[in-house]
Amino acid sequence: MEIVETPEEARTVGEGTRGLVPTMGYLHEGHLSLFEEARRQCDVVVVSLFVNPLQFDEPADLERYPRDLDRDAELARDAGVDVLFAPPVEVMYPEDPLTTVRVRQVAETMEGEHRPGHFEGVATVVAKLFAALRPDRAFFGRKDHQQLIVIRRMHQDLSFPGEVVGCPTIREPDGLALSSRNVFIPDREAALSISRGLESAAEAVEAGERAAVALTEIVRRRLALDTVDYVTLASQHDARSLDRLDRPAFLAVAGRVGDVRLIDNLPIDLVGEMFVPDLGIRLDRPSLLYSR
Repeated sequence: MEIVETPEEARTVGEGTRGLVPTMGYLHEGHLSLFEEARRQCDVVVVSLFVNPLQFDEPADLERYPRDLDRDAELARDAGVDVLFAPPVEVMYPEDPLTTVRVRQVAETMEGEHRPGHFEGVATVVAKLFAALRPDRAFFGRKDHQQLIVIRRMHQDLSFPGEVVGCPTIREPDGLALSSRNVFIPDREAALSISRGLESAAEAVEAGERAAVALTEIVRRRLALDTVDYVTLASQHDARSLDRLDRPAFLAVAGRVGDVRLIDNLPIDLVGEMFVPDLGIRLDRPSLLYSR
């Protein structure tokens, strides 16, 4: 594996179909699952590691975001990554950018409403990665489902080549969706109320419930968070809220345990004429987040 700091270096490594997995580092099994899928589909796997300041609306959150390049490089190497692209800020943003990418409508609800500017920062850095690294496929987790929709729409609207691939959420053995922020959670039981609420909603969908108000209320009844930002049923196509489950959708939840903000999503796919909830994949052992 080569560790490089410039796009020019990253583009010269390997030949064939190129897969890109954008990350902000402090890797866990969620990232590793994306590396594995990229390895399966592509000849060359490029992982970017960049804590993007444009997508943080709280300076304190940016400051405390966990960083450990040596750890991440070891994990990426063990996972068969070919190129670890770890640019300094001055490479990604030689000057304060005057041009940013705003994806209207799909980025204005849920996370967009509660984190102004967040998706603009995400779309801008991902557009820069697409332009600089020129991947044939880019891989993102479904845990951040609204983000996935934003990136797909940006990819389509700006006519980037290749494909954006969504992959299942990876969960810890107790069901908590994996996130680098999990190491800061002060009350595990409270955090678990999110995934337990989504599991209850999934059971209701399988039993035939289709009303958004009923599905969101099932989740809300289970929540034990300090604050709840939203519980929403939204379309997988454009992230608009739905009154009824009548198309591919996702149940989205966000809130705080202490000062740690958590999000989770339950994608609900339409397979033939059946709605199928995607609860993701549970690990069968504790996450490496807590051991490395």
